[in-house]
Amino acid sequence: MTSQSIYQHGSPNRTGVLLINLGTPDAPTAQALRPYLKEFLSNPRVIEVPRLIWWPILHGFILPFRPKASAEKYAKVWLPEGSPLKVHTERQTELLREVLTAKFKNPPIVEYAMNIGKPSVADVLTRMQQQGCERILVIPLFPQYAASSTAAAMDNVFAVLNKMRNQPAIRTVKQYHDDPGYIAALAQNVRDYWDTHGRPDKLMISFHGTPRASLDKGDPYHCVCQKTGRLLAEALELNADQYAVCFQSRFGRAQWLTPYTAVTLEQLGKEHTRRVDVICPGFVSDCLETLEEIAIEAKHTFIQAGGKEFHYIPCLNERSDWIQALADITCTHLQGWLDIEVTEEAAKLSRKLALELGAKD
Repeated sequence: MTSQSIYQHGSPNRTGVLLINLGTPDAPTAQALRPYLKEFLSNPRVIEVPRLIWWPILHGFILPFRPKASAEKYAKVWLPEGSPLKVHTERQTELLREVLTAKFKNPPIVEYAMNIGKPSVADVLTRMQQQGCERILVIPLFPQYAASSTAAAMDNVFAVLNKMRNQPAIRTVKQYHDDPGYIAALAQNVRDYWDTHGRPDKLMISFHGTPRASLDKGDPYHCVCQKTGRLLAEALELNADQYAVCFQSRFGRAQWLTPYTAVTLEQLGKEHTRRVDVICPGFVSDCLETLEEIAIEAKHTFIQAGGKEFHYIPCLNERSDWIQALADITCTHLQGWLDIEVTEEAAKLSRKLALELGAKD
């Protein structure tokens, strides 16, 4: 058992909300990428290959060479404050905390952790317990459930709990791929972009890929991505010829979910498509996979193949409608643990968010 603060009889019980994102290296350097990639690619949820086969590949071919190439990519998108993923996740956590503080008489403690890297799930869960959290709602920030992302994060949570003598009560959010607030925020994000930049000939809805074998084994990820794409297209009133759902981030030689984003963009370029826009609903925060893989690499693929104009539509990040949707999801799963109190502060904050979304005063 891990060492914990001694239980204090009569101490007030708190409720906590823990957001979990994938993770990020500490710096855009090969030295920082090596332990990050080692931890990530050692996870059996991520790489479902027998260790006897995978270990020599990982340690003999990937870790000696890939960190340098990955570091160069991270350097292209690194912000003055740090990794884009961490910066946006921190801001989302702060904004969610502000909304929930206004909604509840005894607001929950709101924290975030990274499944890989810092702050670690173990450190944050331990700190929340030390703050008196007897109930914790865990929300992986992956809208579409996949074993390699959501389940990997929950494995980490339960591994920490396995070492605790006095475990908190745990609730989890599996996914929110079809949540009305999430879909509405995605659609308004696209509309806002088009209002400023005009409309494309084709909207590409690109999700992070997973091996095809994961679908064959029963992973629902492919199906829920398709549903998110369909609901977004319906909200935007697009017909079948105006959008396409595709998958990015292939790794290795095995077949992954298709159609591939890069291959589709190359084909559209060869057809001399005037303009393509790409949005990545599987990520709620901009990160390497959106800012470098899509906004830079995918754009190059499309233009080099003969395409004319490429636009990347940013992730939801700190949009007010997304923060409100996240708060609504959180409140739904906190029912019975905390009672919402419509305070004057909550009313003012609700009005502020509405005005930011374009409501008339």
